[in-house]
Amino acid sequence: MGVNPIPPGHNTRDTAQRASEVIELLEVLWERGRNAASTTPVSPSQLRVMYCVDRDEGMNLRALGEALGSAPSSVSRLCDRLEAIGFVERSPSPTSRRELELRLTGRGRAYLTHLREQREEALLGMLDGMRVREREALLKGLRGFVDATGGALVPHPSAAGSADAALRPA
Repeated sequence: MGVNPIPPGHNTRDTAQRASEVIELLEVLWERGRNAASTTPVSPSQLRVMYCVDRDEGMNLRALGEALGSAPSSVSRLCDRLEAIGFVERSPSPTSRRELELRLTGRGRAYLTHLREQREEALLGMLDGMRVREREALLKGLRGFVDATGGALVPHPSAAGSADAALRPA
């Protein structure tokens, strides 16, 4: 009578499948937001570079390559393209003449701000359709998910604050 009829791992597998569905939906939303944010084409790889540089302003190419898990030549080409469209600038490091520091330009920062606003608006529209209890459960689950990464995924400080605010009951 006290036996759990659900096979071990079943709930975890269902959760993973549902999370995959949500990720696919978010990818579609994110792409719409990216397209709405600017007429300047930025690839997903270039966008990841911008996120990293935004999180760690002044990082060098080696640190960026480690963060992205990419070869130095690939990272350098990505930065070349972002520099060509005016989103990233490279400048000599004050601590080492052999290193270059990466920074977002005002234009690059404005692009990310607008992109994040577009994406947040799309999420807010969906969250408004949820009941308060559902939003609270989602917030709790998302916090647990982030905790389970052990800090491997460090969100942008402004993104973390706005996500919590969006999920909180009105």
